[in-house]
Amino acid sequence: MRLPPDVARPFEVYVNGVPQTEGIDFTIEGRTLVFDRELKTEGKLGFWRWTSIFVGVAGTYRQNDSVDVVYQRDGRRVVATKLPIEPLA
Repeated sequence: MRLPPDVARPFEVYVNGVPQTEGIDFTIEGRTLVFDRELKTEGKLGFWRWTSIFVGVAGTYRQNDSVDVVYQRDGRRVVATKLPIEPLA
């Protein structure tokens, strides 16, 4: 996933609210964070899935990872939330 254009070092990375460590959990290639494991987002739910959730037949149990980056902008702490997850080509 690409870092927002105004992110500069130092910054912190979180997956599902859990702090990640560069070199252990992810690496940086240019402006891209590369994780050592596959991250997924649930995506859009279809009509039948929404209907089954609404009537209480099923919940949503798919993997739905969220990546956040905390950094400084103009001396203030900023959080970029739910960065788009891109599959590696």
